[in-house]
Amino acid sequence: MDHECVDAQMVSDIRHTAKAAHERGLLAATPWALDLLRAVPPERRLPAQPPPQPPEDELCEAELFDLARHTVDEKQHARAEHLLRGARSAKAVFLRTYCHYIVSEKKALREWHVLDNRRQQPPKPINTQLTELFQSVEHVSDPWLLYLKALFLFRLSRHDEAIDCALLSIAAVSWNWSAWTLVGECIHDPQSLSVHLQKIVLPPSHPLMQMFMVRMMNALYSASTEELVLCDQLLGPMFFPRSLWIMSLRATVLFNMHEYSQAEEQFDHIMTADPYRIDDLDVLADILYAVENKEKLSALAQYFLVLNKDRPEVCYLLGCHYSLRVEHEKSVKYFRHATELDRTCFGAWTLMGIEYLEMENPQAAVESFRRAIDLNPKDYRAWSGLGKAYGMLNMHSYALYYHSRALRLRPDEAECWEDLAHALELAGRPEDAIACFKRALEAEAPHPMQVFLRLAQLLSTAGDHVGAASYAQAAVTRGEAHEQPVDQYAKALVAVAEYQVRLPGGDWGRAREYLERVVGKPVADEATGQKAAELLKLVKTKLQMRAASEATRLD
Repeated sequence: MDHECVDAQMVSDIRHTAKAAHERGLLAATPWALDLLRAVPPERRLPAQPPPQPPEDELCEAELFDLARHTVDEKQHARAEHLLRGARSAKAVFLRTYCHYIVSEKKALREWHVLDNRRQQPPKPINTQLTELFQSVEHVSDPWLLYLKALFLFRLSRHDEAIDCALLSIAAVSWNWSAWTLVGECIHDPQSLSVHLQKIVLPPSHPLMQMFMVRMMNALYSASTEELVLCDQLLGPMFFPRSLWIMSLRATVLFNMHEYSQAEEQFDHIMTADPYRIDDLDVLADILYAVENKEKLSALAQYFLVLNKDRPEVCYLLGCHYSLRVEHEKSVKYFRHATELDRTCFGAWTLMGIEYLEMENPQAAVESFRRAIDLNPKDYRAWSGLGKAYGMLNMHSYALYYHSRALRLRPDEAECWEDLAHALELAGRPEDAIACFKRALEAEAPHPMQVFLRLAQLLSTAGDHVGAASYAQAAVTRGEAHEQPVDQYAKALVAVAEYQVRLPGGDWGRAREYLERVVGKPVADEATGQKAAELLKLVKTKLQMRAASEATRLD
């Protein structure tokens, strides 16, 4: 799809939005807009045009607003709200209301943490002032105040109304990324995304629409080469070639496509350009965690721990670092600290749950995964984690339900099919398990050896010895091709040998070769080693008898 290139009007709009967002204390929208502005090539970044003349009430309150804004920089939000209690301009009303919201959120969070790990603690902090805050902006028309109205609607779980209100704000102030982010948080599936995209006034070719689409495909774990192409176009010379935010967006696309080496390479480029950038460090941690790059995770952990140990992204990175070192308690400590610094850090809740599974504490895992889902129902890893936790608790109907939910979010994810197959097997549904294992292979299962072995076992139990032998041979072939230790596919070697022995006219020579590779070698499963020894004895006897018979016939 074609883009509208960045023109002088867009540059002017981004510049004015960055200034307006900063004045209103929007800590996410401001650096986002400045990153884009900095990324525009100098020849296209025209000199700043004077902003429109502010309304009379803003001019009258300028000094008071500046003082209040200064107190916000010092994180004295209650004081800023007090200073602006009689202000009337839309900008001052925004800052006063936003400060009131921040103060009420902090109070709700403190009260929530008082109940930590107690039965009466609700899933989320309860802000009792949200209704009052919403009523204070219920009838506004200023686009920035419309964003606040949308935010309060979202926090009141009135998501469709929040989206419509945020889109009204976007129609007037397109480059306020906080409003776009809010819309994204209200959308939980591709169908809803498709419906709401039609309401946006910008054309599909607009850079903002393309950025939003890529971000949503990442959030829905549905990114593909199409989103990669969009990122490459957005990083082209006519758009934002030096935007670290878009580069990070591109790296996330590659990560979701399981192109881990390319995703890591993209982050290397970002780190070279800005070695102090902490934003999106959690995505880099996910990439290195996926490829089990302990050395690089360790180096980054040491570097960022000194740089800023109280950023949730840094704590998340440290949690991944200790997880790969199999220090689960330390890993949980840092993931928990990440959630204390930012309660909405759903990835930390998810990985904390995975750590609890490793520690064989399914009850704690369930709690962590539920917190993750409360924050982000789109996180398929948390749904899958719940399935595994309930599987450990032998609650198979629950396990199947949650694995199915994960698969609904990520229908092309091989690991989800594999997890569901294991759950079906434990639930006593071998035929359905076989079908799901086969789907996992079609989706390029990350651990095909394990899938081959499970299919061989299940088909053998079901009486399909031909199919079982086929998958056992596939496991052997893969083990040989990847020069894996024999112990990892010893069962497959024995299964193929046994099939050849039982098959009329079977290949007894291959059976002996496979069994000799197992017998006398260290095999974790004692029963497999014993079976191999017994079969080898039988095969050698049969081969000797066959050789003697052949010699007699020739005589």
